[in-house]
Amino acid sequence: MLSVQGLGLHHAGNYLFKDTNFTIKKGDKIGLVGKNGAGKSTLLKILSGEIAFYEGNVIPEGNITIGFLKQDLDFVKGRTVWDETMQAFEKINALKNELEDVNHQLATRTDYESDAYSDLIHKMTDLNDLLMNHDAYNLEGDVEKILFGLGFKADDFHKITDEFSGGWRMRIELAKLLLQQNDLMLLDEPTNHLDMESIIWLEDFLKDYQGSMLLVSHDKQFMTSTCNRTFDINNKKIDDYKANYSKYLELRKDRKEKLIQAKKNQDAEIKHTEELINKFRASASKASFAQSLIKKLDKVERIEVENEDVSKFNIRFQPGITPGKVIFEAQNLGKAYGNKQIFDHVDFFVERGDRIALLGQNGQGKTTLAKILAGDITDYSGTWNLGHNVNIGYFAQNQEEVLTPDKTVLQEAEDSATEETRPRVRDLLGSFLFTGDDVTKKTKVLSGGERNRLALCKLLLRPFNTLIMDEPTNHLDIQSKEIIKLALQKFEGTLIVISHDREFLQGLTDKIFEFRDGKMKEFLGTIDEYLEYRQKESIREISAEKAKLHQEEVPEAKVKAPEQMKPQESNIIVSKEQKSIQNKIKKVEEKISELELKIEAFESSFTKENPSEQVLESYNKTKEELDLTLQEWEFLGTQLEI
Repeated sequence: MLSVQGLGLHHAGNYLFKDTNFTIKKGDKIGLVGKNGAGKSTLLKILSGEIAFYEGNVIPEGNITIGFLKQDLDFVKGRTVWDETMQAFEKINALKNELEDVNHQLATRTDYESDAYSDLIHKMTDLNDLLMNHDAYNLEGDVEKILFGLGFKADDFHKITDEFSGGWRMRIELAKLLLQQNDLMLLDEPTNHLDMESIIWLEDFLKDYQGSMLLVSHDKQFMTSTCNRTFDINNKKIDDYKANYSKYLELRKDRKEKLIQAKKNQDAEIKHTEELINKFRASASKASFAQSLIKKLDKVERIEVENEDVSKFNIRFQPGITPGKVIFEAQNLGKAYGNKQIFDHVDFFVERGDRIALLGQNGQGKTTLAKILAGDITDYSGTWNLGHNVNIGYFAQNQEEVLTPDKTVLQEAEDSATEETRPRVRDLLGSFLFTGDDVTKKTKVLSGGERNRLALCKLLLRPFNTLIMDEPTNHLDIQSKEIIKLALQKFEGTLIVISHDREFLQGLTDKIFEFRDGKMKEFLGTIDEYLEYRQKESIREISAEKAKLHQEEVPEAKVKAPEQMKPQESNIIVSKEQKSIQNKIKKVEEKISELELKIEAFESSFTKENPSEQVLESYNKTKEELDLTLQEWEFLGTQLEI
């Protein structure tokens, strides 16, 4: 599908890639990994054609289409969410416009017997055939499915895109890309602006995606679920692993052990060569030999082994004084911005040692609540109380507002340190990957990931007994996320964390505060238990949104009030709705029968031989799918009764 030969690219006086080769085949879903600055995003830009100045060749096979999720948005002002999303079908829209023009000519011209009129009829037929081949008259269902999946409500479809935040506009851009069904899709951190439910939906969508994909993500679980191949960028080359992310970690471990041994051998050889150079350099008769050894040594490509073992970072939060049993208590808490009520009538009770995840769609009030509890927001309704001796450490989502722009990394850290922790400042900065000259950088030039790492380091320099963390893993690479997760697991105080990263939350929290539709609900359980519960709820919610949307699409002028309808007209409308639901029920029942037969076949095979892990996984997934389908069947049944 696409071949890369001898790729090379200079960056800041050094090679980012050098003599790099790989091939992307049809059906490949590749996770692209590597440390920050390795060139992951740059590689995507090269393949998309945004960067043209490189060595080597990028050779696409045939007329493949390549889609790239861009971070810079170029929306036309005044378009609705629906209209902007429909821009995904550029070719189809052009064909429709052309057909509209042809139909207009056929309706207004009177030269019915002319060749030109006959040509227009043929053209209309050809255009209709093309549109039918592209399934152009059934696009609305696909658009609905993807917008709902990415978290939009039916009410949002006809709102102007200007009303939405940058994160929600990125969702529209992602929806457009998914609808295009390109041969190769390039995705750079597609989950950055998504909540957990939308991430899971996107994960399922990409599993079934028929095209190829190259994905950059710091979400380990997302990559493991969606990718069947892994590219590891290191030492200016790409190591190709025919495995998903989890399996890649195992394979890389074996490769790394061999690399360490090769480095030891190379180091020994280099040391021996340097000894010979020192020995013969002073001798006039051997000076030329020494020079040849120096040239030979200069040409040696040194083996580098990246140290990614986070277990050696024995990072702990400073223990604070023991607080009282009650940390926070809130009654009837609410917050509005102008006329927009974010949440209302919220009651909760947080005890010492609780480990709570705040979850829900973006814009539902998670960050707002975190700011209220941290003391950053004082204008709210209701009441909340802070417990005795509670000392809060707060990690804000936007670190640009927290760090002092003209201070260096070292100064910022030292200003947060106590007398006891000041001697550990440089060691802690090193643990968060600030080494050498990095500590002299001004905070205003730091990347998003560097700002987050510095802010996390500052929290470790003061004693706290309660931590409120708002998206602490944003912009962090996988190694940095593992470092902070280990530290939080060791933390003995109370933890409240906002995160959409499932793997990060696993083993970290045991209680959920879910924000939805202006309310907050408490869920006792782990993130995995919560997601199982939410999966069952989501089918009902999406079905309800679809029903609402289609109800709104009925033209008001054509719908009579019930008292104005004749009895037979009312029956006709009801019967049409019932017929539609009955058709859906029939399809769902057929699917239930298929799934039950699959399960029977699995269980029959289990009596003959012990199933493999892969077979058991397929069996469990089929059972889960049956449960969800039965729920859908029940929901449709209730709709039929209404």
